[in-house]
Amino acid sequence: MTASARAPLDGVVVLDFSRVLAGPFCSALLADLGADVIKVEPPQGDDQRWMGAFRDGISVSFELINRSKRSIRLDLKTEEGRKIALALAGRADVVIENFRPGVAERLGIGYEALKARRPDIVYCSISGFGQAGPMAQFPSYDVVAQALSGMMSITGMPDGEPVLVGDSIGDTVSGLYCALGIALALFRRASTGGGAHIDIAMFDALFSLLPTALASWQVTGEAPGRAGNQHPLSAPFGAFAARDGLFMLAIANKALFSRFAGLIGRPELAADPRFDSDPARRTNRAALREIIEEWARDRSAAAVVALLGEAGIPASTIWNVAEAAASDHAASRKLMSEVEHPRLGRLRLPEQPLHFAGLGRGAVRRAPDLGADGADILGRLLGMEPDEVRRLVESGAI
Repeated sequence: MTASARAPLDGVVVLDFSRVLAGPFCSALLADLGADVIKVEPPQGDDQRWMGAFRDGISVSFELINRSKRSIRLDLKTEEGRKIALALAGRADVVIENFRPGVAERLGIGYEALKARRPDIVYCSISGFGQAGPMAQFPSYDVVAQALSGMMSITGMPDGEPVLVGDSIGDTVSGLYCALGIALALFRRASTGGGAHIDIAMFDALFSLLPTALASWQVTGEAPGRAGNQHPLSAPFGAFAARDGLFMLAIANKALFSRFAGLIGRPELAADPRFDSDPARRTNRAALREIIEEWARDRSAAAVVALLGEAGIPASTIWNVAEAAASDHAASRKLMSEVEHPRLGRLRLPEQPLHFAGLGRGAVRRAPDLGADGADILGRLLGMEPDEVRRLVESGAI
């Protein structure tokens, strides 16, 4: 980033009461974009500090999703802790919380209480099922939201059980929507002067990711099933077997299929009524699979993909996470940056994927130690003297 360039959220102060994943994922995205994120943690710290993938006794999961933030420890069950929280909220532009509905109000940090301090506050609440509705009080984690939203029912092999998506997508997509909502609310505030209370539910976020399944349901009147490694509506669109493993093939229009038919030496297939349209190919996908895999049987997956790529047909091998992270593409796009951690040594941290012309990437910092920035935050934002900060530490409020 050049000295004259400003990150999109430079100058925005975010007070983040959230924990574990959905809220912290959101605030990490905001920090990547230049916001000053103040992570408010209870005396024992965010639960994520003691969960996830560990190395040398430290949660790497916590490190990745709490990058570039500052930490203050506040006991919101004490009167002094609540007073400090309210005072900090008065200096913040954005507040994020992911308590169960009603908990923030009982702690004295609900939207109405903070709006009284700062009328233009942008306040984002993330929960399993929303702030209102028949399921609002149901406890939830990602797995519950996946199970109830329909996402899990369409994931897995056709003859197998419903399967969870491989990462905590209910949390991450909720955090992504939260970041979008906050950006839009700040944009609106710039023109109207008004704040906002944003209500995001994990169930709603996952449900919004089902356009194909919802379209199918409305056409057939039946709940769509699992399609495994094949697209539920298009063919050939999915995984196919080569000599040494699977490759992905994606053909969704007549021109691509005609080109593919010529490539494999079967140009007549383009005019075959079984395959001359996407619906026809879907109906006859079993016969089409036999043709494709017979052609690929004596070739390696890499060789198949090379031939398809030269013909301009979308195809790929299947990378694991380590291969994707170590790829030249990930390096070129600067998707991760190395930082030095005092106990973990070299650590690679991800960054939000947007590229802004004129702004550099890779300015991420390691996650803060619990309460490491409390004295600085109270001194800079609230003007507290060191003696007062020490008294609050001794009292257990911070």
